[in-house]
Amino acid sequence: MKNLLVTVSVSLLLSAFTGPVILFAQERETNYDEAKVPEYTLPDPLVSLDGTKVTDEAGWTEQRRPEILKLFREQVYGIAPARTGEAGCRTVESGEAYQGTAERRQVEITLRRDGKELVIGVLLYIPKNRRGPVPAFLGLNFRGNHTVGTDPEIILNANWMRPRGNGDADNRATEDSRGTSSSRWEIETVLKRGYALATAYYGDIDPDYDDGFNNGVHALFSEQERPADAWGSIGAWAWGLSRILDFLETDGAVDGERVVVLGHSRLGKTSLWAGARDERFAMVISNNSGCGGAALSRRAFGETVEVINTSFPHWFCDNFKQYNGREAQLPVDQHMLLALIAPRPVYVASAEEDRWADPRGEFLALKHAAPVYRLLTGEGIAVQRMPAVNQPVTGRLGYHIRSGRHDVTGYDWDRYLDWADAYLPVR
Repeated sequence: MKNLLVTVSVSLLLSAFTGPVILFAQERETNYDEAKVPEYTLPDPLVSLDGTKVTDEAGWTEQRRPEILKLFREQVYGIAPARTGEAGCRTVESGEAYQGTAERRQVEITLRRDGKELVIGVLLYIPKNRRGPVPAFLGLNFRGNHTVGTDPEIILNANWMRPRGNGDADNRATEDSRGTSSSRWEIETVLKRGYALATAYYGDIDPDYDDGFNNGVHALFSEQERPADAWGSIGAWAWGLSRILDFLETDGAVDGERVVVLGHSRLGKTSLWAGARDERFAMVISNNSGCGGAALSRRAFGETVEVINTSFPHWFCDNFKQYNGREAQLPVDQHMLLALIAPRPVYVASAEEDRWADPRGEFLALKHAAPVYRLLTGEGIAVQRMPAVNQPVTGRLGYHIRSGRHDVTGYDWDRYLDWADAYLPVR
């Protein structure tokens, strides 16, 4: 297998809503050959910075976990502000959905600080035939809540949209965009299995373009000088997921202690970081998250640290850029991110054709997080070798690689629901 030369096209918006979109291309040599993966040594998640070996839960909880979390905050995702300012929540619409089998609620979470405010629109579906608070899946979406299903009552999002088509025009959603992402959201299946589903448009929290962090939630915490360890967009989206969890904890129909956070692609990176930094999330799912998500950075396979920082300079903190082409110098790698979720269950999913996200690197990160899980729970990973396609690995550390491309499919959802049933059974 030979290396391939790929062209990475990145859209940058120079003005929040009215400026031109400028496209530029960068040609980079991308390695898809296992024989050319560099030799690497991973940091041991159970050896502290002072060389102390962690041998019990106290050593992990009191020493090693906090220092790993600090390294990820300072060197990769950035330091998010404390939950400051005012937060309000109001239901703007409610009704029945899916032939009367579910309740729909559309809620606005308003964050206010120093005279500025940000509104996050949350779409929540709850199964109607329930005996008490139900567990829930929570994930951000790429195109607006109105795209996740065909329900005509979903409010059309009025915020800026990435220039990707799908019924949008001039970076704004139109009626033609309704339901265009429904294949990725198995809403009826989730509801029939007894779970609630909550989602919000990630652009409500932080629009996905590089404007110097003057928009979205960053605008609520503006600084004269932005330090190199300040939070990027992934940090902002993860922070926003925690604010949505704040709301779900107050909703009597949802069991706030049984919320599964999930995400796909860049939002899979986000779900992992959200689950690592906020221990209230009961379970965490990464779907095709790749570099900066579940895949080991040191493998430099497919998308690399340099490529992702160049293509999307607003996703991570500026400190992460010093590891462009220098992955071996990172004080952490992504197996340590997965280990931060322990002892809570985590599921990593890959796709056979999604070599850009490095499926093998995603599995290996999960495998190398297993020692922490064994220490805390006595349960590691069920296999030592990467499984065959469409042969899922179950357990507290779940994994599958399915046939197909970079996407979220019904197969993925079936695996996630089966897995959740084992740890968060519907009562």
